[in-house]
Amino acid sequence: MNRSPPPAAASLAADSGLARRGARWRTGLSVFKIRIGVLIMITALGGMAIVPGSRLSLAQVLWLALAVLVAAASAGAFNQFVEADSDRLMARTRGRAFASGELPRSAGWLAAIVALVVLAVALAAVATNGIAALFVALGAITYGVVYTLWLKRRTAWNIVIGGLSGSFAALAGAAAVDPTIPPQAWALALVLFLWTPPHFWSLAIAVDADYRQAGVPMLPVVLGVERAARIVHASALILVASSFLPLVFGAGWVVGAGAALGGAYFLWRTKALARAPSRKAAMAAFFASMVQLSLLLLAVVVDAAMR
Repeated sequence: MNRSPPPAAASLAADSGLARRGARWRTGLSVFKIRIGVLIMITALGGMAIVPGSRLSLAQVLWLALAVLVAAASAGAFNQFVEADSDRLMARTRGRAFASGELPRSAGWLAAIVALVVLAVALAAVATNGIAALFVALGAITYGVVYTLWLKRRTAWNIVIGGLSGSFAALAGAAAVDPTIPPQAWALALVLFLWTPPHFWSLAIAVDADYRQAGVPMLPVVLGVERAARIVHASALILVASSFLPLVFGAGWVVGAGAALGGAYFLWRTKALARAPSRKAAMAAFFASMVQLSLLLLAVVVDAAMR
């Protein structure tokens, strides 16, 4: 005679099944670098906000934000797909899903990633206009193809040019509002371009041993940690100076305040890094760069709300 399992056993089995499905979902989502995607999305919103004049509808804002998020996240997934072999050589990345083997590097995954980028670009075009969609595409291509496939293993300038992906996000947001792209939007795009090197080089100093192990020519690997730390501080000085450029083109005092506060904090951290390079100082500079950019973008949005 067949007997049904006790209620407690059935409940445990169901809980176990839910846990496994939840773990699979978390593993799948982990390859998309959602946190970086969200930062890129916020950058696009800053590009929208800095353009004076007409405004998008709430639906347009939300759809473009989603398009930028999906495109950036998909480019991040492509990076992990391509870099799985080298990720296994680095302590910081060997636990990633493709590197660890939790997810297969299959044609299906590659097709899904490409399809998501195409979907994101189409969504941007339908919700706003073709120029904004073009910049969404350029952002994903720059990070996924130009940086990951072409530059990362060839030159210490890899992340400098790869940083254009953030600039393209700001330009996508601006083009959605005004396809002619006014000068203040170009100024913000320049800030994003100059932000990426000191941001990423700070992290590269902190995990210098990983990049040496993997043979990736990041700046501290090529020039040494001490010299790289001095370059981080010098590039941060250029970045902070550029963050005041939007004021020249009509941005308000709130943007100036955000640039000053965030810039001062970032420079304090990069100066400490240049004086005494260490993993702790490098990570402090890395997180300070995110504070600097967050304060500037918040100031841009607040300034737009006050207009």
